[in-house]
Amino acid sequence: MARVVIWHVPVTVTGRTTSLRLFRLRDGRRCAVGFSSAGALAELLGPEQAAVELGEPALRALTAPLGIDELVLDPRLVAPPVSGPAAGGAAARPATGHPAARSGAHLQRR
Repeated sequence: MARVVIWHVPVTVTGRTTSLRLFRLRDGRRCAVGFSSAGALAELLGPEQAAVELGEPALRALTAPLGIDELVLDPRLVAPPVSGPAAGGAAARPATGHPAARSGAHLQRR
């Protein structure tokens, strides 16, 4: 029997509800991410980020009904390209949202 690799998957905890934290690739598609260690997760998302341990089959089972088939292992923070000052002389504001996860090892779709 094949050994299932356990991933550290970021979640959001609200009261008694725990839900997967989903991300977006640079092209806008949603994806789920997993980290090979708790340390790798904390390094990118911060030490306060809640996580659960899941195998790839379980993560795919949770994301498939949402139409998500992209899984990324050990993503790296990828910021959008830096632009010059905004019109009117105001400094450009950083983009908000979740880190794109294309830089890490990428698992292929089923």
